[in-house]
Amino acid sequence: MAAADRLPSFHDGQLNDPELTAALKSLELTVRRKLDGVLQGEHLGLIPGPGSEPGEAREYQPGDDIRRMEWSVTARTGTPHVRQMIADRELETWFVVDASASLDFGTVGRTKRDLAVAAASAIVHLTSGGGNRHGAIIVTGDDIVRIPALSGRAHDRALLKAIATTKRSAPGVRGDLDAGLEALRRPMRRRGLAVVISDFLGEIDWARSLRAIGAHHELLGVEVLDPRDVELPAVGPVTLRDAESGEIVDLDVTPQVRVDYARASAAHRDDVHRSFRSAGGPVLSLRGDRDWIADTVRFVATRRRTMGAGAR
Repeated sequence: MAAADRLPSFHDGQLNDPELTAALKSLELTVRRKLDGVLQGEHLGLIPGPGSEPGEAREYQPGDDIRRMEWSVTARTGTPHVRQMIADRELETWFVVDASASLDFGTVGRTKRDLAVAAASAIVHLTSGGGNRHGAIIVTGDDIVRIPALSGRAHDRALLKAIATTKRSAPGVRGDLDAGLEALRRPMRRRGLAVVISDFLGEIDWARSLRAIGAHHELLGVEVLDPRDVELPAVGPVTLRDAESGEIVDLDVTPQVRVDYARASAAHRDDVHRSFRSAGGPVLSLRGDRDWIADTVRFVATRRRTMGAGAR
């Protein structure tokens, strides 16, 4: 938990300069110190993108992406062919960030918003340089904040500030992740990396939009969770309040309730991960009671090994 303990708190989006600047600088130092020399390399090591420029066709090989099938050559030769892609070395990364009220919940000294900012900072660090650009669409449920994709450290810091400080929606307003995904789809943006950051609680009404994004962009989901999203403690009678709807429920947390809650939470998470797999993207899971940066390092290292093995 050492690295996690150094995760600064953004106080439900209420921090103002200079405290906000100091918190972001502290986070940036942690990210650089932990990731430099461990995961340093091109952005293709994080999420290997197929590029954006079509190259020559070649025969299909097991493991090739069927979305690159070259049907005209396949029909002409009678042998399956795929279109090779020439890598575009300037990566455009778009963040779709769920900043609804549930992200300002936390029980272990940090909120899920803190994890969201940290994850975005790590991905910005891993995909910066070489003219790469970062943009963001931040959704609260009653508002959509758009940040254009630009390059440079000053812009990257402004983007992270926006994620850290965008105010939650008004009481009684549910988050609307699907609206954020649709805002990324339209207008059509150049092919790049789409990073979706959310706790993904609630109805999965965004799967269709996610598949459409996955068909055009490389896709990465970042799931930020609090321990109470996964399991309930043995506390007996409690009063619970929904952070988004404001609904209040009195509940007796019995052993059976704890089992049912954990089972329902695991089933919902499985559905979320399945939705991303069907859209062609992996999911990085971060929890407030775990070392978030160690989990990030393991995830990226695993991705690199997997993609390296596939390339060989």
